[in-house]
Amino acid sequence: MTTSNTYKFYLNGEWRESSSGETIEIPSPYLHEVIGQVQAITRGEVDEAIASAKEAQKSWAEASLQDRAKYLYKWADELVNMQDEIADIIMKEVGKGYKDAKKEVVRTADFIRYTIEEALHMHGESMMGDSFPGGTKSKLAIIQRAPLGVVLAIAPFNYPVNLSAAKLAPALIMGNAVIFKPATQGAISGIKMVEALHKAGLPKGLVNVATGRGSVIGDYLVEHEGINMVSFTGGTNTGKHLAKKASMIPLVLELGGKDPGIVREDADLQDAANHIVSGAFSYSGQRCTAIKRVLVHENVADELVSLLKAQVAELSVGSPEQDSTIVPLIDDKSADFVQGLVDDAVENGATIVIGNKRERNLIYPTLIDHVTEEMKVAWEEPFGPILPIIRVSSDEQAIEIANKSEFGLQASVFTKDINKAFAIANKIETGSVQINGRTERGPDHFPFIGVKGSGMGAQGIRKSLESMTREKVTVLNLV
Repeated sequence: MTTSNTYKFYLNGEWRESSSGETIEIPSPYLHEVIGQVQAITRGEVDEAIASAKEAQKSWAEASLQDRAKYLYKWADELVNMQDEIADIIMKEVGKGYKDAKKEVVRTADFIRYTIEEALHMHGESMMGDSFPGGTKSKLAIIQRAPLGVVLAIAPFNYPVNLSAAKLAPALIMGNAVIFKPATQGAISGIKMVEALHKAGLPKGLVNVATGRGSVIGDYLVEHEGINMVSFTGGTNTGKHLAKKASMIPLVLELGGKDPGIVREDADLQDAANHIVSGAFSYSGQRCTAIKRVLVHENVADELVSLLKAQVAELSVGSPEQDSTIVPLIDDKSADFVQGLVDDAVENGATIVIGNKRERNLIYPTLIDHVTEEMKVAWEEPFGPILPIIRVSSDEQAIEIANKSEFGLQASVFTKDINKAFAIANKIETGSVQINGRTERGPDHFPFIGVKGSGMGAQGIRKSLESMTREKVTVLNLV
């Protein structure tokens, strides 16, 4: 699987070097050195991977749910056995704190097991013909869920194991094969996850790993006639591009967010501050579900900002090896973009409450007050530890600003008035709204939905099982 930190790709049950003879270097965002190379596979190898997946899927679809479940249970067990090794890779490759990286691996094993149990308890339905006017009892429809075929799973860097398995596990248990394309920065973690699947004895061809340059294999994968469904998590611009390229196949797109935290005048401000800081700054804000702007009533804004400042000042900043909350961003380009948003806000009259300090790709937690709608940071998504504060005069203004965004992933509403909370939640154009809690993914069995520029389709264990299958109707004409 690896030789001197050069990782092979996985095709038809074997670890192979690409015929291209090329590899892609993977740097560590905090060690600032190359920690490994992954294969840059060719289009011919993509063809081979999809062909082997097509062939393997035929017999896999015929296997019983219980038989498929046995392999996935073993996969979960192998992940737990490998948790220290995989957590170390996650930490070095994407700069996540070791404890959080280890939690990600264990959470993934739990996700896989729950997915199996959910699939085992999904049942078909039947319908009698006489329930419709003019119909007869002689017709009986049996509605089942059938696999789609070969699923292309494209994963992000920030949860390189959990969000990858969140695609692979539902696809596999429902009878599909998978072409897995990990994020380049995150590819080694993804390879280690598949190594656990290999150890579980999964039949060859059911999962193939496509590491490579997007310019060579990206569009080729999405447009390939052998792909029957695409599940993608990543940036909005890339998601829109994929949607244009994919033709007549199901798509589930989990994209970016600009999640607002709305703080009403009657909110418990200390509680709101706790949730906002946790929601905005964990893993340096490199989460699509991070709170990325605060819309606070002007009458309590000063008090809230003071509470936020005190908590931000206590955040640990440093290396993921020290389990710091604020760690270096994934690369210098991301840090440049985040710093640019801060600079634009300051140039246009915003106030730095705390932060605005940078060391290479390490951005210190930054709180920006008096942000207005003219500033880029009010609208653009930073994958970094900066939080703009926008002061509003009413619920209506908060809702208006929240809904002006191109994104619609999540929102938080902080208030003691549950009726007002529901009224605001009903008007917010997002897939979900948290009341008196931080924006976040999960628990994993909850539906996870993005609207507008935040995606299409739904995830969450049950929803993912459904999205990776289709309904098939068999009608019995009884004598």
